[in-house]
Amino acid sequence: MGGEVLFVADLHLDPARPEALACAEAFLRGEARAASALYILGDLFEAWIGDDDPAPEFEGLFAALRGLTAAGVPVRVLHGNRDFLLGEGFERRSGARLLPDPWAGEIAGQRVLLTHGDALCTADREYQAFRAQVRDPAYRRDFLARPLAERRRIAAALRAESRRRTAGKPEAIMDVDPQEVRAWMRRHGVRLMIHGHTHRPAVHRFELDGAPAVRAVVGDWYEQGSVLRLGADGEPRLARLPFTAAGGGG
Repeated sequence: MGGEVLFVADLHLDPARPEALACAEAFLRGEARAASALYILGDLFEAWIGDDDPAPEFEGLFAALRGLTAAGVPVRVLHGNRDFLLGEGFERRSGARLLPDPWAGEIAGQRVLLTHGDALCTADREYQAFRAQVRDPAYRRDFLARPLAERRRIAAALRAESRRRTAGKPEAIMDVDPQEVRAWMRRHGVRLMIHGHTHRPAVHRFELDGAPAVRAVVGDWYEQGSVLRLGADGEPRLARLPFTAAGGGG
């Protein structure tokens, strides 16, 4: 397919926010059908406690994802800090494929670096310690061995604790470290990085080793949808997706 490549992140889908879920399903059945590929850069779900959770409230979403991939649009997904337990069961149910974080490769004719973005927030040492803990394979095995009901309680407690801690932190601490961004881009040999996590949609242009570089940040889906489009000209463009006009463009 010859359409634009689309990127979304931080949908934080939850049945408690039906307007966001409906918008996501309409987007997958609408605008995304004309794309050449869709990349979901983490936190598709507000919480994912394991692929063995039947999560019937998301069946419409999974049907829309399967329909999109069946129509020939590849869907690639990165883990976020809320849904790092997505696995092979998710891939089978959705038709999407998981990518490692970070991932670098050619998209729309140029080399691009994709990441959820939380690993770039190095000033938030408390969060980075927590991230290392929950990403540890032993922690994951222990968590997934617990009954679903217990996992739901743990996930709810962790979200509440995260909200409490985030409320007391300076904004700057929770944003990416510019030097870390530059180091990652040099390491992967790219001039374009795309990420989410910070909920601060913007296209940042700067100079990296004497040449132009771009860091594009996709927004969250709390008040409206946020989509980044990458066309044949290589220019990333952000668009809003109003919940009242689900599936439309911005």
